[in-house]
Amino acid sequence: MSGNKPFGALAIITALSVLGATSAAMAERERGDRPDNRGFVMPCSLDGVNPAYRPEIFGNPAAARSYGFVQSRDGTWHVAPGCRRR
Repeated sequence: MSGNKPFGALAIITALSVLGATSAAMAERERGDRPDNRGFVMPCSLDGVNPAYRPEIFGNPAAARSYGFVQSRDGTWHVAPGCRRR
């Protein structure tokens, strides 16, 4: 009977590890993080943002403006003058 105790403890530790990893993954999804490491867009900051990966923002002038971004005539994106983070 004493041989089953280490096996039982190992089974419990393994189960808790799997549940912890699953919980962390679900928390990232709920926060809106993406598994492809695209990160997120901060208002009034283009740091680390690739507009090609964010067509939902940069493909829509109204959405881009709501983040404080404007597009110049040559197609380059800039932070609008006087933009303030919310």
